[in-house]
Amino acid sequence: MALGLLWLGLVLLGVLQTQAQDSTPNLIPAPPLRRVPLQPDFQDEQFQGKWYVLGLAGNEFNKEKHGQFKIYSTTYELNEDNSYNATSTLAWNQTCDHWLRTFIPTLWRGQFTLGNIERYTGIQRYILRVAATDYVQFAMVFFKKIYKHQEYFKITLYGRTKMLTPELKENFITFAKSLGLTDHHIIFAIPIDECMDE
Repeated sequence: MALGLLWLGLVLLGVLQTQAQDSTPNLIPAPPLRRVPLQPDFQDEQFQGKWYVLGLAGNEFNKEKHGQFKIYSTTYELNEDNSYNATSTLAWNQTCDHWLRTFIPTLWRGQFTLGNIERYTGIQRYILRVAATDYVQFAMVFFKKIYKHQEYFKITLYGRTKMLTPELKENFITFAKSLGLTDHHIIFAIPIDECMDE
């Protein structure tokens, strides 16, 4: 009897392990930070202000599931300690939803970590890195998080206006692919007006 229960327990354990492996997404590995450019001589005062999210690319995005994402904005407000309060505003269920985060500067200008990380259950590490910007038209920002021991990364294409030029779109696609992503992982926002002028 005891041997039978032990055998049944081992079989169930094997089934649970197989299910857990099947439910874990097969993600493209996050690139090491040394492969991600960092904006030279980053100017934090010039970077602050309102940005529109024109495009997203990442190892957890795909066109089938996320292809209908609507444009939203993120406003970076510079604090005296050179951290940013970042407020994202998006249309959600007929209302304007606001999401506030704080990003703390690191030793590298243009790279930040998420403040109060303990508030975000399951996140062990979160990095924001400004890869490229001209401050007046566009920015490409790399985000990397470790969530429940799994690495996720994304690149956000910001614009100071809601206009996405063909050149900017092509540069974003090229950058995303240089980090191992495919067309399947690159999506562009649907323009809307709701909540954009808050």
